[in-house]
Amino acid sequence: MTSSVLFVCLGNICRSPLAEGALRAEAAELGLDLIVDSAGTGNWHAGEPPDRRAQAVARRHGVDISGLRARQVRPEDFRRFTHVIALDHDNLANLRKLAPADGSAELSLLLDHVEGREGQAVADPWFGDDAGFEVTWAEVSAAARALAARLRR
Repeated sequence: MTSSVLFVCLGNICRSPLAEGALRAEAAELGLDLIVDSAGTGNWHAGEPPDRRAQAVARRHGVDISGLRARQVRPEDFRRFTHVIALDHDNLANLRKLAPADGSAELSLLLDHVEGREGQAVADPWFGDDAGFEVTWAEVSAAARALAARLRR
């Protein structure tokens, strides 16, 4: 069965699209067949592209996320994806509340997949400057490498 990963943050315009882009790039580099998507627990950015600062940091690292569009997580996501991965504790708690009884996806925090970072949240760059997006990129990239290696095994 093909593994499938859904990354979830609050608005789906900063952290989760960066994680999606990082894992897509890592999977392509490894020749790994993965389905990757992202969503938000909130719906106020639905249909919007990622934040311009998120697009810029991804582009600086050779990844284009400009074509992604925000959407809200749906109950069927818990059946469609093998992994639903939250970027922070609040979104993980919300996902646990939203998960239908017949949902089969494994729920986790993204940094649970990085040795020594288990239980930590990915930095939210929304209220900061460009440097905060670099920190977030570094975190989601490290997690994408670790997650891809795990899924490859």
